[in-house]
Amino acid sequence: MAIVAGVDFGTLSVRVSIVDSERGLLASSVAEYPLHRKRDDPEYATQSHEDHMRALASATREAVRKADISGDQVQAIALDTTGSSVIPVGKDLQPLGEYYLWCDHRAKGEAAEITAAAHREGVEAIDWCGGVYSSEWGFSKLLHWLRHNPSKRAEFASAFEHCDMVAATLCGITDPRKVKRSICAAGHKWLWNAALGGLPPEDFLTKVDPLLAGVREKLDGEYAASDQIAGTLSTYWAGKLGLKVGIPVPVGAFDAHWDAIGAGCRADDMVNVVGTSTCIIGITPSVNLVPGVCGVVQGSVHPQRTGIEAGLSAVGDIFNAIATRAGTDVKTLSQGLEEYRAGQTGLLRLTWDNGDRTILVNPNLRGITLGWNLQSTAQDELFAAIEGTAFHTRVILDRMAGHGVHIKRIINAGGIPQKNDVLNRVYANVLGRPVLVPSKSVTSLGSAIFAFLAAGVFKTIEEAQEKICPPHRVFEPDEREQGIYDELYSIYSKLYFAFGEPQNDAFGQVLPVLIRVAESVHKGSEVAAD
Repeated sequence: MAIVAGVDFGTLSVRVSIVDSERGLLASSVAEYPLHRKRDDPEYATQSHEDHMRALASATREAVRKADISGDQVQAIALDTTGSSVIPVGKDLQPLGEYYLWCDHRAKGEAAEITAAAHREGVEAIDWCGGVYSSEWGFSKLLHWLRHNPSKRAEFASAFEHCDMVAATLCGITDPRKVKRSICAAGHKWLWNAALGGLPPEDFLTKVDPLLAGVREKLDGEYAASDQIAGTLSTYWAGKLGLKVGIPVPVGAFDAHWDAIGAGCRADDMVNVVGTSTCIIGITPSVNLVPGVCGVVQGSVHPQRTGIEAGLSAVGDIFNAIATRAGTDVKTLSQGLEEYRAGQTGLLRLTWDNGDRTILVNPNLRGITLGWNLQSTAQDELFAAIEGTAFHTRVILDRMAGHGVHIKRIINAGGIPQKNDVLNRVYANVLGRPVLVPSKSVTSLGSAIFAFLAAGVFKTIEEAQEKICPPHRVFEPDEREQGIYDELYSIYSKLYFAFGEPQNDAFGQVLPVLIRVAESVHKGSEVAAD
């Protein structure tokens, strides 16, 4: 018998779970932290490292208390985080600002420049991340920071993903060069590829912008999968967390990747981690490069296999926004949705409210709802949004299948599928195949599995999964509903590419122009106020 702590940093809170190798989950605790947004800049989203660490300490102590154990009994702690959530640091690993959170899209221009330069210079790594670099990813955000913080450039020592920063902090590491960096984070978000020499070459980065001169060296170091140890818990943080000094802390990863492991993901499975956004995570036995995905990385999800990532930029956030506009909450607005049937609302919803993460990788998009009539309700829109996220997921899975990715099982994980059977039913009908849902919450369970590996309790991920992952509930597709969705999907897919591709002469500029006009009005108002 062994006990570990699994930690999951989400968008709005951190969850710490105390897990026993024989008895399973003993207790969990959640602590919130603020997300900083600006009403006049919908692309802005930041968080404080100090807020994260305070919440971690609070949640860990509470979880240990609720588990009714001594902190000295915890044999390892593992941490996953949102990504790409990027923080620039100075000497001694001191933050030079707040994290650019995963949903911060201010670096749209920088992402476009990196994409264009990568294709112009023939940088092969761009093909491993779907052919388009995203504003959600590391180099885009770092370049944006360098351009907008000239007074801090001289202090800049390096930049880190949240998963690497928090592990280094707990281990008391203060030299940026000694921080182990996650292959998961680097491969999916920083153009890192071991077979291509690691990070992209210096001359490419300086061609993007001379401000990136020397950045490659500052980001270089040891890149490792999550079966490696980042360090051991320092005396200071052991005291803060109420745990034992010196326990192992494995190299971290992104929350969705470890959520997939906790949901029981095996080779050829695809896991929809549905929360504020959706990350689609798969494990493949071979490399298949797929245009538009968020990366194909060897060792990212499973240290011995190839991970593939895709996703939607907003899901739960869209549901919340619809409910907020209606003056209520999602739980209340959802009452009665179980009676809805495929296509009954007459609405078709393109869920681009926060841009498109995959397949188009286009942040200059916004949500579209077609088919309104005078009797349409907010509840109708919510159901159409659920359908829309399922259609978008089908677009992604069809693209993967078309490029040789074999999909054996589809699993719906994350927070929303646990409490929304309507969504699971719709997904099964839209995708036309069974959808598996863990029978219990698996948030932070993936972290616990990697903590068990670090403590030497289990020899393999599969052994740990067999022991502690819950069984699945199965949602089978309904033949009639599936037929309706097949008809609607043919329309949805045409609209998806017609409005979503900027080069489309008919509709491709509609949403970008709306965004540009709104941004110019906001900027004009700011100038007038000054």
